[in-house]
Amino acid sequence: MSLTPDPDDERVLENFRDIAGRLISIPVQRKKRLAVLRWLVEDFQPGRLYPESEVNRVIARRHADFAALRRHLVDEELMQRRRGVYWRTGTMPNVGFDPPGFPDYGPEDKPA
Repeated sequence: MSLTPDPDDERVLENFRDIAGRLISIPVQRKKRLAVLRWLVEDFQPGRLYPESEVNRVIARRHADFAALRRHLVDEELMQRRRGVYWRTGTMPNVGFDPPGFPDYGPEDKPA
């Protein structure tokens, strides 16, 4: 899937963004929501790992309901999540094991 905005995406964004670049609302229709999510994921650097708190801050700059947008980004596979760490899909190699520096939580840190 190309993350380059197409003309249809731009038309959708015109209807869902204000002049300050914040979302007015989250589209209900999936096709329109995908256009917004493709735009939103561009706020995240490829190859970088983000703690959930930072993902929330980045998304909150665009819309107050950061939890819903974060969930949509993961559900639509534009971002991935593991152990509370997020990254843009396709920007981290899948090598079958955690890369060096990937947060390693002990059994006591894992959610129940």
